[in-house]
Amino acid sequence: MAMRLIIEPIVRAALIEDLGRAGDITTDAIVPEEARIEAVIAARQAGVVAGLEAALLAFELLDPGLRIERLVDDGAKVARGARVARIAGCARAVLAAERTALNFLCRMSGVATATRALADAIAGTKARIVCTRKTTPGLRSLEKEAVRLGGGANHRFGLDDAMLIKDNHIAAAGGVRPALERARAHAGHLVKIEVEVDTLDQLAEALEIGFDAVLLDNMTPAMLRRAVAMVDGRAVTEASGGISLDTAAEIAATGVDLLSSGWITHSAPILDLGLDIADA
Repeated sequence: MAMRLIIEPIVRAALIEDLGRAGDITTDAIVPEEARIEAVIAARQAGVVAGLEAALLAFELLDPGLRIERLVDDGAKVARGARVARIAGCARAVLAAERTALNFLCRMSGVATATRALADAIAGTKARIVCTRKTTPGLRSLEKEAVRLGGGANHRFGLDDAMLIKDNHIAAAGGVRPALERARAHAGHLVKIEVEVDTLDQLAEALEIGFDAVLLDNMTPAMLRRAVAMVDGRAVTEASGGISLDTAAEIAATGVDLLSSGWITHSAPILDLGLDIADA
């Protein structure tokens, strides 16, 4: 129920964007108001399903009388051809909601599938895949949920739930030390502080002051191993930059706790799913 309260405004906005000022004029012209159909959403390639809640809500919002059957759960691995959901009822409502529903489902399933691939690549290490704030405006809650469904974990959701001192903060503050000292002076007792460093000298300076987590930016595997040894369990270590299916395993093997990837939300390809009207 809580998730529905979060996603319903997002789905409503997407439907309004698509329906515009006059609704689905193509369907209204061609399909009789009393027409009824049964349709199936199926995977056209293998992957991890996510975004099903939002997709099915699109149909429900256009016609609460539709009969909607969920055939798999979000987070399920599906093979090509697998049926994901069945919708039956008013043909106009099904056809008008189709694209909005599939946009959510294909996009989020793509994020979950990409995350699953990275998580599988580092299986056997202690590291976890985490996402970033490089999300589609307006869709962050859905994309971060898709990351979790794909086997990843979430970084901060916004600017207000943790302090992350980036390179530009350090430049504006005049160095690592003043940036960290000011952050520690202003942070509430429940607010964690993470600092980004791109050299071992910066890390050494930050360790003198203290922090909860450190983002090790664009470091080589050799540098990452040295950084992990320097931190020595005193804080969470996060590798960032250059995380891909080709590099993830080597980076995870350095002993870092987290691998953060912007790619899984900003560039993951969609998972192809489609809606087809069932034969009469």
